[in-house]
Amino acid sequence: MTWSIVTHDPETGAFAVAVATCNFAVGASVPHVRAGVGAVASQSITNRYLGPAVLDAMARGLSPDLAIAAAIAGDEGRGLRQVHAVDRHGRTAAWTGDNCVMWCGSAAMGRVSVAGNMLAGEAVVADTLAAFLAGPVDDLPARLMAGMEAGQAAGGDRRGQQSAAMVLTTTEDFPDLNIRVDDAPLPLPELSRLLTIWRRDRAPGLRTAPRKAAPAGQTDLDSIEAGWIAAGLDIRLRR
Repeated sequence: MTWSIVTHDPETGAFAVAVATCNFAVGASVPHVRAGVGAVASQSITNRYLGPAVLDAMARGLSPDLAIAAAIAGDEGRGLRQVHAVDRHGRTAAWTGDNCVMWCGSAAMGRVSVAGNMLAGEAVVADTLAAFLAGPVDDLPARLMAGMEAGQAAGGDRRGQQSAAMVLTTTEDFPDLNIRVDDAPLPLPELSRLLTIWRRDRAPGLRTAPRKAAPAGQTDLDSIEAGWIAAGLDIRLRR
């Protein structure tokens, strides 16, 4: 019912997940990222506790395969689950339970894993991975988008389309990029539209926002106003 990409970019330190499904609000349950630790997707009959459990285990130094094994060991519904992960060393691992609906499976190569279940066929995963790997090396969101679009072109979720999401984190305790399409006839084109808006309206402000390297972010009133003036906004801060 879902397919997803989890990946790590060693150049920026980014961890990211992109996912799509024919179900409501996939971004609320499947993707999990943690700066400096890893990325996880917990899908099929989703157990949302598995994502944090896998991240906690990888933060302690466990490899993704051991982290997933430890997380599902206490889950009596493990046969219904599909979980895959990547860690800060670029190691990947995937679990597809025996009760997941066909087609189901995964593929991985060099810091990226693609996994899915209830898909139109194996080509969904294969084409997603191939398109991701062929994407622009300096633009991780674009690579994620290209991969998901290729998977949809190969048939995607065998039931149809409804929701999609993309989450990416680098250095902070919260995502740099967190966009969701919870309910739409064509969620991936809408996700692509939101990504364009994020690039225009949100990404430029990340460098001046409060962050670990600068806990208060930009505070100079004149500099803040200069940005507004450049955007044509007739607003001023109180002094």
